[in-house]
Amino acid sequence: MVLQINTPIPKDLPLDLPLPEWLLVSLLIISFLLHIVFINLMVGGSIITLWAQIKGLKHKEYDILAHEIAKTITVNKSIAVVMGVAPLLSINTLYTLYFYSANALTGFAWIMIIPLVTIAFLLTYLHKYTWHSLEKNKSLHIAIMGLAVAIFLFIPLIFLTNVNLMMFPEKWGTVKGFLNALLLPNVFPRYFEFLGACIAITGIFLVWYNGRKSYPVEEIYTNFTRNTIKRIGYSITTVGLSLQILFGIIVLFTLPSKGISYSVIAVMAGAGLLLANALWLCYKTITQNEIIIDKHFKKIALSILCFLCFYGGSRQMYRHNALEKHQELVAVHTAEFQKLSKQAREEAIVLQQQEAAAPKTDADLGKGVFNQYCAACHKPDVKLVGPPVIEMASIYKGDKANLQKWIKAPGKKRADSPQMPGFLQLSQSELDQLSEYILTIQ
Repeated sequence: MVLQINTPIPKDLPLDLPLPEWLLVSLLIISFLLHIVFINLMVGGSIITLWAQIKGLKHKEYDILAHEIAKTITVNKSIAVVMGVAPLLSINTLYTLYFYSANALTGFAWIMIIPLVTIAFLLTYLHKYTWHSLEKNKSLHIAIMGLAVAIFLFIPLIFLTNVNLMMFPEKWGTVKGFLNALLLPNVFPRYFEFLGACIAITGIFLVWYNGRKSYPVEEIYTNFTRNTIKRIGYSITTVGLSLQILFGIIVLFTLPSKGISYSVIAVMAGAGLLLANALWLCYKTITQNEIIIDKHFKKIALSILCFLCFYGGSRQMYRHNALEKHQELVAVHTAEFQKLSKQAREEAIVLQQQEAAAPKTDADLGKGVFNQYCAACHKPDVKLVGPPVIEMASIYKGDKANLQKWIKAPGKKRADSPQMPGFLQLSQSELDQLSEYILTIQ
């Protein structure tokens, strides 16, 4: 009852889903996970590129590493955009009321995503293709990437704020724009957990990317070996996983209770154990001998991959729990609306049938004749082409015969009006009906 009093309860669109709900939910989870991996690589790659390029001011090898990472950002960015279409369409279809309500409440910030994304993408291309031409102006080159990173850090915050807001309809009446929605519980912990994931996945990606046999490390670097770069990748992953676990715990304790269930806690705990396992293996890797540096790579990658599956599942479970009661109220409201709508349509049909069955007077029938032949030039109470009907009624009051005579063969009385054509085609019954209607206008 409290939810019903304090929460906006709109009616839903009474339309069937284009696919079974379980299939749409599966598509949402799978497509979102594919999308988020490349978002992680795009954002994480930008952050690590900026870090390596700044470090490269004193250590040339890091500048080369930054260049190599920068080459992957634009590719991962393009894949992220393509992969983002499916989850966006799925969530729009499954949670139309909630997603669009959140978009409307965050207003300007949501609209700004498109120009911000465009600017960030152009900056990454500019940074990539001016690497050598701005070699002697590193501060400008680093500033380009710094601006791209700042935008990349802001865009996910908008998305995350919207997705968070859509799960709490009870807050819709109090939220006043994006900045206000940003202050809702759990927004920032989830955001920093996301940044940790970006860094962790980018780190393990670097291990794989530089570990390929076809990748000519010796031709690209002067001092860095393949194992040196892998160790850097594992170190980056260790930092990212540490941030994920830290903020993941904070997320768990700051999640509003309405979406929490034992199953959600169990899945989140399983995800946490997978991250802890990956972190432990990364730590062992960077503290052991270089000869076995790839010993745990598959286990780490598999732990992170399984974590993503648990993560996607727990998000959907929490979303379902958080919105379930509100969706039930919306369903009741929608059913009531459909009932009233059906009742109104049926009453309208009955009224039309009654009107059709009722006997028509000459004045009623004359209105139809007037609309067919006269309405283009005459209005009831204002001058159009010819005089208003009320003026005709006053002139021919009680004189139906002369009115009919004028209609069949009119003369010209007014200099400011064109000659009225005659209506000899009208039958006597039509003339009777039309004149009766005209003379009833007051």
